[in-house]
Amino acid sequence: MAQNTEKPTGKQESKKQIVAAPKASKVDMTKAPVKKESANVEEETKKTSETAKKPDVKKPAKKVKKIEVAVNGKSVPISTKYSMAICKFIKYKTIEQATKDLEDVIVKKKAVPMKGEIPHRKGRIMSGRFPKRASEHFIILLNSLAKNAINHEVEEPIIVEALANLAQRPRGRFGAVKKKRSHITIVAKEKKQIKRKKSKK
Repeated sequence: MAQNTEKPTGKQESKKQIVAAPKASKVDMTKAPVKKESANVEEETKKTSETAKKPDVKKPAKKVKKIEVAVNGKSVPISTKYSMAICKFIKYKTIEQATKDLEDVIVKKKAVPMKGEIPHRKGRIMSGRFPKRASEHFIILLNSLAKNAINHEVEEPIIVEALANLAQRPRGRFGAVKKKRSHITIVAKEKKQIKRKKSKK
């Protein structure tokens, strides 16, 4: 019987004897580029260009033409008695004529007609006074009314309404004296509108 004289191979020698299997070559699986539809792209570019070109144009609001204009004076530091007399004096006059008459009052060429125990004046009136301070405040309000009429395109405005009401009267120093305050409202209308109303009556 022949004896097996070959030595058992160790772990290291067995590893050397094992031939490494050749690695499989990797196949480059490159993804094919997705072709975009040219028509869709062109439409999108057109839409973006149109939106960029069109600016946001705001429509101008329609301006409503007014027939009448008004001005309000709150807590004006003048006498309510004088302001009531001036309101009667300027009523049914044009703004220009009213301002001119009040300028004459300041210079003491014309007197504002008033009732009561007041001395007589020159002219066709029986009694009247020359309220300088009140006239100055009324001229300021009439200038504001004229500017409102120009802004709202009111043609030939005539003063239709003029009111004077008693306002809160603050006390002076130490509360001894009450100061004079008045609320004043002046309304002017177009000459055409006044004529229409009169013809209807």
